[in-house]
Amino acid sequence: MLNDKKVTNLKNLIKDSFRVRPNQDPIYIDVADHLDRLKAKQHQIIFGRRGSGKSCLLVHFKNSVNNEKNSLNIYIETDEIKRLGYPDVLIRLLLSIMENTPSAKQWWRKLIFKKTSIQKNIELLRKLLDQAEHRKVKQEETQLTSYSGKGNSKGLEANYGRTNSKGILSEFEENKLDTLERYISDFKKSLIDEIKRIKLDAAYILLDDFYLLKKERQPDVLDYLHRLVRGTDFYLKVGTVRHRTNLVRNDGQTIGVVLEQDIEQINLDRTLEDLTSPTEFLANLLNSLGQKVGILDATTELFNQQAFEKLVIASGGVPRDFLTIFINAIDIAVSSGQLRHLTPTNVWKAASSFSYRNKLQNLRTDVSSDAQAIERVFRNLLLFCISDKKRTSFLISQEEAQQEQEAHEFILQLMDGKLIHVIEPDTSAASGRPGRYEAYTLDFSLFMEPRKRGIDIIEFWNFDEGGRRIGVRESPIYPLKNAKEAIKNVNDNADTESLINTIESEE
Repeated sequence: MLNDKKVTNLKNLIKDSFRVRPNQDPIYIDVADHLDRLKAKQHQIIFGRRGSGKSCLLVHFKNSVNNEKNSLNIYIETDEIKRLGYPDVLIRLLLSIMENTPSAKQWWRKLIFKKTSIQKNIELLRKLLDQAEHRKVKQEETQLTSYSGKGNSKGLEANYGRTNSKGILSEFEENKLDTLERYISDFKKSLIDEIKRIKLDAAYILLDDFYLLKKERQPDVLDYLHRLVRGTDFYLKVGTVRHRTNLVRNDGQTIGVVLEQDIEQINLDRTLEDLTSPTEFLANLLNSLGQKVGILDATTELFNQQAFEKLVIASGGVPRDFLTIFINAIDIAVSSGQLRHLTPTNVWKAASSFSYRNKLQNLRTDVSSDAQAIERVFRNLLLFCISDKKRTSFLISQEEAQQEQEAHEFILQLMDGKLIHVIEPDTSAASGRPGRYEAYTLDFSLFMEPRKRGIDIIEFWNFDEGGRRIGVRESPIYPLKNAKEAIKNVNDNADTESLINTIESEE
């Protein structure tokens, strides 16, 4: 079965689905009704880890669904502007919005000297973009002094006068951000007029991969854009990663947006804490893709009894990782002569080939300035779990998480990077240890294939008679003070991959 032409077609279809381009409509399987929710006239933020389908959802929305309505769809890739400082990154976003409106493209208006307000604002923004962030401007003030008089000599009367001018140079500082603030009302009015002029029902600003912008400036960008479109028929749709996003900051006043107050959230993440949810979702996804190539029920026809569940676990519930490992597992099975169906061994080997190395590289790309500190925490966590405690899962005290918020945030970013996975957000600990805990597992690519010897692999998907996950409550408690020390230890420049290889050789 695995070498059947239909399976080859399925693999090709999946590979094509990975190529998400703004100018092409991607393959999108809407098994959770997110598409209908995205049509709402609401400001929305779409949370999801890499590979969860954020870009696929936004691009499909742009290219197909909303073309059926009288609407305007503006898709912006923040990857192109992520290196810009602030407020230049904001100016670029404003230009992307205005330059994608219909009136911006009416070049003939410039010939007859009847520019629209949108075109005038574009010119202003482009001039502003070319200026330094702080510009010294000299202004000459002219003072006029007049003298006049009247005389009489030998019967002749004459008038005379003189004017002296004195130039005084004054110097003041003009700030780009001040200019943007002064013109925000004008920008808003031009957008409102644009909607009315072309009689649109709504306009959607699809801001993809927002987490790539500098984290400390994310609240400022969201704050300005939200104020710009609030009360208009323009709606923000922001795709991002949850723990790499800073929505709000308090500097005497609230800067940014507040979830469920200013902006609604759509969550694409399905984690391993509830295995039923990602299992059902990914089964529907794979079966929908299979039916496009003539495979009626891919989850039963291509897997043995346990392999599909292991694929869900190995992927961490992330759709793109799930499909990538699935393709690799088929190739591994066929190359070894297993043609009937996939087994758990095929899945674990495929997960290893997909590997933590890809996830580390993505993490380095995504978090940039914080990457080294996050890797130091990861290395410390690996040594704690595999070398010291010999277990694949660990607990974090909820009380300590409140006390050491920065260190805890780095743990959450490792989760967003898919190097660890949450398996219980709120649990107790065995052996009479007081308090409440969060429970995590290391990613399976770190220890399953080749299987590490002497390591207790916690099969958290199995439950005891009391309905408790086997082995989770017995997991060791990872002290966040360890992570805090790792963050500060700038002299630790070890290579993460080498450390993992060293740990493997010791087993």
